[in-house]
Amino acid sequence: MIELKMNMIQTVGLAVIVLLVGRILRKQVKFFENYCIPSPVIGGFLFAIINLISYKAGFLSIKFDITLQSFFMTIFFTSVGFNASWKLLKIGGKKVATFLIASIGLVIAQNITAIGVGKLLGLNAILSLMTGSTPMTGGHGTSAAIAPLAENLGASGASTVAIATATFGLIAGSSLGGPLANRLIKKHNIAIKPETTKEEKLKNDEFLFGINNKILDGEKFTKAFFIILVSMFIGSYVSIFLNKFLNFPSYIGPMLVAALLRNISDHTDKFNLHYEEIRILEDVSLNLFLGMAMMTLKLWELTGLALSLSLLLIAQVLLAYLYIYHITFRLMGKNYDAVVLSAGHMGFGLGATPNGIANMQSFSDKYAYSNVAFFVLPIVGALFIDFFNISIISLFLSWLQ
Repeated sequence: MIELKMNMIQTVGLAVIVLLVGRILRKQVKFFENYCIPSPVIGGFLFAIINLISYKAGFLSIKFDITLQSFFMTIFFTSVGFNASWKLLKIGGKKVATFLIASIGLVIAQNITAIGVGKLLGLNAILSLMTGSTPMTGGHGTSAAIAPLAENLGASGASTVAIATATFGLIAGSSLGGPLANRLIKKHNIAIKPETTKEEKLKNDEFLFGINNKILDGEKFTKAFFIILVSMFIGSYVSIFLNKFLNFPSYIGPMLVAALLRNISDHTDKFNLHYEEIRILEDVSLNLFLGMAMMTLKLWELTGLALSLSLLLIAQVLLAYLYIYHITFRLMGKNYDAVVLSAGHMGFGLGATPNGIANMQSFSDKYAYSNVAFFVLPIVGALFIDFFNISIISLFLSWLQ
């Protein structure tokens, strides 16, 4: 067998090629577009399959230097920290806070279910946890970040399990949102009439991000990058301190520092964080580290886990359906807006925010548009849930050690 060693420059270069291939395939294949499969996942998974075939055939074994994967991952989660604004949560009102609580409840339930079902199947608890909120509510980005930590704790194959589960979740969440909402409409005889509230008057993009279509400024972009790096620097020491008490991922400290800076910035005009530039860096870093995580998957590690993984996935789908049907719908008011949000939560709770929005859009095209739903879900999905989800997962990992 030929052994090919790729240094960190070659690895990140290949990740870019994989990403570009994924983008081309996403435009060409309707299935990928319909289910909002990310480009790095498409290209990376395709490469992982080719790698699997060459490895099993005894032809080629590739060893990657993933040093930069950790770097880009930390940039991404530091950027996520800048979204955790208490001021925006308060402005969003009761509906946003309530949906965030419902989403956090599902996160906790997903992790408990994963560990419980895994225990019944005789699986490693940390490996089972990789079918919980890490891939479901967290999606591929959180999976690619958390799974290596699980592997370091002895859960062999955690990355492959988490990524496979995240891919399944995208498809399941997109497929079940509409049927769940239709059942709620018929079961509860919901009047198809969205409520008109003060949220309707807010422009989401301007409210969430302050986007004003200005041309990006090179100096602001540089400052945004420096702010992220300084947050990572200070946050690394915060992580060292926290790890004296519990074993948290290395990016928890930078994420907390970023959240603190965001909330300081919200209360002063003298401290501009350049959010639009930070969002671009967040997107770039996510694509790069996710592309590297996908293409380095060892798919052969799924051998022998097929039946157990299938049962864990079925358990997660049933949990999400029942939780959203009985809890999210009731918490959000048991009206038409709650129905649309439930459809969104199905895509969001099993896949990603774009899947949730796509579910709501599809359902609204059939019935009526809900301004409340399209205001609430993007705020929770884009600004808050990753912060809480990662913190909760970290607590579960610390508890299981």
